[in-house]
Amino acid sequence: MQRRYHILDVFTDTPLAGNPLAVVLDAGGLDDARMQAIAREFNLSETVFVRDPRDPVNTAAIRIFTPGRELPFAGHPTVGTAVLLASLRAPEMLRAQDLRIVLEEKVGDVVCVVSRRKGEAARATFTLPRLPHEIAPPAPREALAAALSLAPEDIGFDAHRPGVFSAGVGFTFVPLASLDAVRRARPNLAHWSAIKPDDHANAFVYARGGEREGTHFRARMFAPDLGVGEDPATGSAAAAFAGALMKFEEPPDGEHVAVIEQGFEMGRPSVITLGLTVENEALVSAAIGGAAVVVMQGTIEA
Repeated sequence: MQRRYHILDVFTDTPLAGNPLAVVLDAGGLDDARMQAIAREFNLSETVFVRDPRDPVNTAAIRIFTPGRELPFAGHPTVGTAVLLASLRAPEMLRAQDLRIVLEEKVGDVVCVVSRRKGEAARATFTLPRLPHEIAPPAPREALAAALSLAPEDIGFDAHRPGVFSAGVGFTFVPLASLDAVRRARPNLAHWSAIKPDDHANAFVYARGGEREGTHFRARMFAPDLGVGEDPATGSAAAAFAGALMKFEEPPDGEHVAVIEQGFEMGRPSVITLGLTVENEALVSAAIGGAAVVVMQGTIEA
């Protein structure tokens, strides 16, 4: 059976940058094994399968697969799918007003707002369906340094220390002392087993600053256990990063925005916007936003 698909670049307004995403439409009738095989065929960091929603008031139900496994939630698939469905189903409305898209994911219903300003790429912002929380103690600094091909003194800056947080998917967050350390980081598979945030090993490394004006953090994300050596932009990690910011930055009550660069070392520059709302010294909501552009479309025999 022929099924339509689109390839988008997400967390960028420029084609051939950002994080590529495959979205397979008309995915009804595909079982888990078939979806996993299709995700391996695309061999992108994530592939989305769109189905009819369980609740007809929602826009769609989606399943998200890496080349190695299914995820309950991920950021760039949420942003890219929301932009695509809004653009396909209501292009005239999108030119006139912001659209609300609700995606049923395994983590729960995710509410997105898609906007398109004249002369600009479409953007989607979604409220986190689950606030981040700390899920485990991190590995010792020396073990993390060995796993990332770094020296122990490369790890940590200001009050930031390694931590393990999840907003649906767990990540080990490793603050690095300089942008140079971010550039030098490489997974050392002989020591990678030291990194175990949840049921698979991954690491989100970050430092203050970046190349673009207005950037707050430069980051990279490594997840070889998922079949993703390095990811150009990781919205689910940015979502969990809100937990690290709350613990180590201690932002005051109010609205806060952190702009994160990722993928620059891969030649896939990406920009993720993370918004936080703090009340009574606690995180009460957070949101992820970014642009997305369609770069390819076709059909797949599946």
